[in-house]
Amino acid sequence: MNATGNIADYKVLYDELHIIHDALEVRFATVVHELAQMKKMIFGSRHERFVPTDDNNPSPQLTLALDADTIATCKITDVKKITVTRTKAEVTFNKPKPHPGRMQLPETLRRETVVLMPDCDVTGLKKIGEDITEILDFTPGEFFVKQFIRPKFVKPLSEINDTVITASLPGRMMEKCMAGEGLLAQILVDKYMDHLPLHRQLQRFVRIGLTIAQSTINGWTKNTLLLFVALYELHKQQILNTGYLNVDETGIRVLDDDKKGTSHKGFYWVYHSQELKASLFDYQPGRGREGPNNILEKYQGFLQTDGYSTYDKIGAKEGIIHLGCMAHARRYFIEARDNDVPRADHALKMFQQLYAIEARIKELALQGDDKLRLRMNEAVPILHTMKKWMTEQYIQVRPKSPIGKAIAYTLPRMDKLSVYTTDARLNIDNNPVENAIRPVAIGRKNYLFAGSHEAAQRAAMMYSFFNTCRLHKINPYEWLKDVLERMHLYKSSNLHELLPQNWVKLKSEGVG
Repeated sequence: MNATGNIADYKVLYDELHIIHDALEVRFATVVHELAQMKKMIFGSRHERFVPTDDNNPSPQLTLALDADTIATCKITDVKKITVTRTKAEVTFNKPKPHPGRMQLPETLRRETVVLMPDCDVTGLKKIGEDITEILDFTPGEFFVKQFIRPKFVKPLSEINDTVITASLPGRMMEKCMAGEGLLAQILVDKYMDHLPLHRQLQRFVRIGLTIAQSTINGWTKNTLLLFVALYELHKQQILNTGYLNVDETGIRVLDDDKKGTSHKGFYWVYHSQELKASLFDYQPGRGREGPNNILEKYQGFLQTDGYSTYDKIGAKEGIIHLGCMAHARRYFIEARDNDVPRADHALKMFQQLYAIEARIKELALQGDDKLRLRMNEAVPILHTMKKWMTEQYIQVRPKSPIGKAIAYTLPRMDKLSVYTTDARLNIDNNPVENAIRPVAIGRKNYLFAGSHEAAQRAAMMYSFFNTCRLHKINPYEWLKDVLERMHLYKSSNLHELLPQNWVKLKSEGVG
């Protein structure tokens, strides 16, 4: 009995130790993975490029019958419905481009000509040509004073009239402001486009001989931004009236008014319309769903987001079709490669095939039904295979391991990740809005925080306008200066014409 009892005790102890060992093994793998991610964040490259392992040496761990490689290279069955004419440029798409040679300087730049004559006497010699060497040079930006002189007139004394006649000053949005529209535009472009804080701009002004008080430039900036509130609301309406939005959010530190010396983490919620090629930044003090709930209260259409739970609740509203982001799902498997290379690479190859299809669509410039047909014939089978594979693999991996988390994130979202194959307007991922957010990340490293919640929202306005300018290849300074000069001539009924997405057409028609 004692021997039997001892064996039973040992078995219980063994089972307990085995459970502890498994837990420690999982914890060890998690810590190793987190350490690798931290090292990559601090010292490594942020790219997510995937180079598949050698197919000639497959790992014995994966012996799945997956025909995704065959699917990705299959042809469209109904080829008669797609007519594609390859241009010479498309035929040479993969060939290396020839070196363009020395950079050509724009003809629009002012030329300062210096003629260099030989040291010797050239009297009586025949000139047969000349060598022209051009050097791109620069002088610091110039401040100048725009002086308005208005002669005063009075009628002759015989007419008994003491009325003084003089010209009126040109109309301006801020009549008593000493700064001209060009200077105000440059200050805002430097601050919100090139992320140069106001105090650094003042330091630059001092170097070229102009001293401006900090309070003065702060006032100029704030009062100018307040002029754009109505235009921003029109911008918001136009974007929310489109039927397809990419949405994402990013953090911003904001000084806390209640506790001196501390800061609060607010968020920019960013909405991107591919149809208008326009972005909307909206500041909210928190990351809760109240912000996007209010903005999207009446929105109807496609909504593409990452896997943040707030979006799931918004996407479940009637009239909204919620899409997932393939890039976010793929990112989890990139991070899981250190944990389980065979499974991670297997999944990444399927992602790679899906993106190869999108690259081919772009290369062939397919639109509408042709684009949909290619996705249905090639992408949909890969998506079905991916879902089946993840279902089979999930029960074989530790749920808390990096590969387990990657599958756990992606598998429940496969239906949302597949929605892009149902409409030609849709993207495979949320990258357009992520590209819009990148300037904010650069700005955070320069100005560190916003001075208040109101200042953060004013910054959101300019981020909205300037990113839309970028998408339309508009010089933001030219747009902003023109709007500041002409805004006083517009009424609420036609103010929308000054929005960047409409300003392009306005300028092409020669208006103003």
